[in-house]
Amino acid sequence: MTAPPILDKHLLRRREERAAPAPEGIDFLMQRAIDEVAVRLAMVERRFERAVAAFGRGPALAEALLASGKVDQILSLEQSLAAARLHPGQVAVTDDEALPLAPESVNLFASVLSLHNANDLPGALIQIRRALQPDGLCLAVFPGGGTLAELRHAFMHAEAEMMGGVSPRVMPFADIRDVGALLQRAGFALPVVDREVVTVRYREPLTLMAELKAMGASNVLSERARKPVTRALIARAAEAYRELYGDGEGRVPATFELYAVSGWAPHESQQKPAKRGSAQVSLAHLLEEKNRE
Repeated sequence: MTAPPILDKHLLRRREERAAPAPEGIDFLMQRAIDEVAVRLAMVERRFERAVAAFGRGPALAEALLASGKVDQILSLEQSLAAARLHPGQVAVTDDEALPLAPESVNLFASVLSLHNANDLPGALIQIRRALQPDGLCLAVFPGGGTLAELRHAFMHAEAEMMGGVSPRVMPFADIRDVGALLQRAGFALPVVDREVVTVRYREPLTLMAELKAMGASNVLSERARKPVTRALIARAAEAYRELYGDGEGRVPATFELYAVSGWAPHESQQKPAKRGSAQVSLAHLLEEKNRE
């Protein structure tokens, strides 16, 4: 039996359609993710003939890839027509779980703040891996487990108090250990997952909620409550947010846990771990020598 989807992708596309482009300065996480991809690309000593800039909700990701001087051709992918219209170059509108890419057709795939929206993350990673030529590179940044923990708890507190129960308000995010295992399962070589915790402080929880809505990042869970959120619930959640997390200056934190991921399509030229049993000196012998000192 097929599990029900976690996210309502139709609603997600509608929200992104309304949010593209986000007001100046609002989508700060997107710019941070793009900068991280650019930094990691700068450390790679090679050129990429055909690259994909995936789901950047505008041309900034593609522009960053071109500015690196390491990319020749770029195809941008977007989930909404509004975002696609912002691109001056080649662009296709598609779902992040149905990539319009032939096997081994590109040698760089860059994705920002998108993989967490996949109902089938293992399947999405496998699609990326298949689209890469041997020795092709995947670079991605997306939010992980601790993201918006404060907002999640504040709404749970408010709903339990006012309604006697809770409904899902903030989507679940993958754990860093799971992401590393999924990269290996998808067939990536030399997988790396780095974690960065970004804490943004707001004077008002309502400002955070408004910014998330402007980014198109409000609740799109399939199991969300279908009744509109009342002003009373929002007000109580904001109050609970301040009670639980407010600091001495009257500000509240919002945590964003970002995972920066890289993985290569396997190729014979890549470094490989030594074969089991190939060591010239045994660990037991080294420990014995150490204990004698």
